[in-house]
Amino acid sequence: MTASVALIVLSAAFLHALWNALVKGAGDRVITLGMIALGHVAFSLVFIGFAPFPDKAAWPYMIASIMIHWLYFYFLNIAYRLGDLSFIYPVARGFAPVLVALGAFLFVGEVLSVQAWLGIILVSVGIMLLAKGSFSTDLSRNALFAALAIGGTVVAYTLVDGIGVRMSGTTLGYVGWLFMSKILIVLYLFPTRMDRLRAQSTKSLMIGFMGGVVSGTAYALVLYAKTLAPLGIVSALRETSVIFAAMIGVLWFGEGPKTRRLLSGAIVGGGIVCIGLAR
Repeated sequence: MTASVALIVLSAAFLHALWNALVKGAGDRVITLGMIALGHVAFSLVFIGFAPFPDKAAWPYMIASIMIHWLYFYFLNIAYRLGDLSFIYPVARGFAPVLVALGAFLFVGEVLSVQAWLGIILVSVGIMLLAKGSFSTDLSRNALFAALAIGGTVVAYTLVDGIGVRMSGTTLGYVGWLFMSKILIVLYLFPTRMDRLRAQSTKSLMIGFMGGVVSGTAYALVLYAKTLAPLGIVSALRETSVIFAAMIGVLWFGEGPKTRRLLSGAIVGGGIVCIGLAR
């Protein structure tokens, strides 16, 4: 991976952690997720007007990605209702590089080096440290399961979109039409929740909308990087966002225990960087 591609993915990692923090801090997360989807739609308009239409071979992957992203948003809402950002985010994202790398080996033929497997071990250690005591209460157990469900959807859409964007022949066209499909989420959430929508402040609505623009930018950068570097490597480096999320959770939301969460995030991030730098 070149330095420029690495910088693109690291930028996407920071933006991804930032918009997850916006969701966690929202008063009404369902409305916020709807506004994020609306932000995706607005983001898509930048591309679909001039970008080439994706090749028809990519559309089955795009449709599958849309369905997986519905599940992703569903579990995201549940997880952040039950658990802290600095717990949910590292668990959900920390498992993804391991499974993406395995999936990329099975479906794309990408082979991991010894250094990459060392990174996988570090990721596992970091997650086990973070999940220590997580089964002590029903609340934390449910939060853990929701976080793992998010991780499963992340693995699925990472592989599906990684293959789809390569087959599309146009990264911008693929991104544009993929995000335009989020209008279905808007139409599903808002018509039956107009009272809740009107009850939100303009500031809250704008935060959600800008969260959608930020997350759209982050994912577009990652999809572009997937056309330039192996899927497993891009996914792994992207998950350095757990470091940003752990810091945001502790410093912004005052979540604890601080030492274990920061140490866990650092170990997971170290493993992810190790995977990302592997050749």
